[in-house]
Amino acid sequence: MFEAVTDGLQAYSKSETLNSINNCEAFDKEGNELLDEFNLSLENGNMLPLFECSLCTWRKPLKLRLFIGHARHSYLSNLKSTRTSSISCSTNSEKEPSNITDIQLANAKVIYSVASATGHNQESHPESNLRVPAIVDTLEKLELTPKYRNSEIIEIQHFNPASVEDISSVHERAYVLGLEKVMEKASEQGILFIEGSGPTYATASTFQDSLLAAGAGLAVVDAVVAASKKSPEPPSGFALIRPPGHHAVPTGPMGFCVFGNIAVAARYAQRVHGLKRVFIIDFDVHHGNGTHDAFYEDPDIYFLSTHQDGSYPGTGKIHEVGSGKGEGTSLNLPLPGGSGDVAMRTVFDEVIVPCAQRFKPDIILVSAGYDGHVLDHLASLQLTTGTYYMLSASIIQLAKELCGGRCVFFLEGGYNLQSLSYSVADTFRAFLGEPSRASEFDNPAFLYEEPSTRIKQAIQKVKAIHSL
Repeated sequence: MFEAVTDGLQAYSKSETLNSINNCEAFDKEGNELLDEFNLSLENGNMLPLFECSLCTWRKPLKLRLFIGHARHSYLSNLKSTRTSSISCSTNSEKEPSNITDIQLANAKVIYSVASATGHNQESHPESNLRVPAIVDTLEKLELTPKYRNSEIIEIQHFNPASVEDISSVHERAYVLGLEKVMEKASEQGILFIEGSGPTYATASTFQDSLLAAGAGLAVVDAVVAASKKSPEPPSGFALIRPPGHHAVPTGPMGFCVFGNIAVAARYAQRVHGLKRVFIIDFDVHHGNGTHDAFYEDPDIYFLSTHQDGSYPGTGKIHEVGSGKGEGTSLNLPLPGGSGDVAMRTVFDEVIVPCAQRFKPDIILVSAGYDGHVLDHLASLQLTTGTYYMLSASIIQLAKELCGGRCVFFLEGGYNLQSLSYSVADTFRAFLGEPSRASEFDNPAFLYEEPSTRIKQAIQKVKAIHSL
């Protein structure tokens, strides 16, 4: 069970400093009820029903109040980070030079990085430290790694964590430094539970793991951009990272997400590489509200999200199109439950392509969430491994046509380890230009008729709103 304590953290505005970190008041009624739910779930040995409930219910973001406790059956001491050296909260924005040459990059077809965040874990939580290793193991089993593909596939193994400046380009600095500060308390007490955030948790290594995840994404951006200067067909990039990021709002974490990895990469691409116009596609089953909020008034970053209507966090309404100078550069397409391959093919052809063509991006970034798979139980779309192959191949072709092939995927959701792993593997095949092997995994018996009338109505409405 959890031993509630009253220490915590509240997120303040940019002008606040570490002096803004105070003791939280005693738990209010809502906080006690939340902890009771956690306790009951742990007693039953299964937290998933609680998470499913949270994922379907809008919770206001974020007071950022961290509830600190420790589990009776703590496993935290058994978890070790894959990093061999500690990661300090450095303000140095320089990235460690890679030992991969530009020629090697230019000749590759896939380049990826891995940040598994082994220490960031909560027992029975769907966003666990098993996710990325499951993907890596499947890539190895299916011979989609450098060991089997030589120069076609490159893994970046040496990269620096993101700096505070990198993260603060999207998140309030008080939140970033405040999160680092409470890691000391996490080391002493165990796990931090964050009220109204999805639920999102933090362990003693969460801050370091999150910096490393963001840094792994920046390293792939660096590599793809470098290769694009040497070749008209640079490799496609994939950051296999966690914690995920697209729900994290500028003021704090949310929905399993700590830092907005793809949002940080977008700002980095603009600032470091001079790629002014960034097109972000988010095909996670849940709306990427954090990315949406970060760029809602920005005319140079186009955010396009397809997500299940009515799912967590309840944002991403079809009429939300951006504001001020950013009006028209946010497109939200909530799809009805049961939408599948036919819906996504139509959305790509009739919505994504014309939007990207009109925007004329310098780079395409993708929030690649695989939780819309029919086997993933945190939502009720019926996408398949074949759907993700189609989306990946189509997005890569679009990048070749519009922005010199510069395209990087960032892992977001996906909680059925098998469907997640095989879908990422088929994404790699799409990057390689090889045929899909989805038929070896997908089972048509799980599929049912899509709600075609409602899908058509949603697509026609968004096309009318955005004059497509």
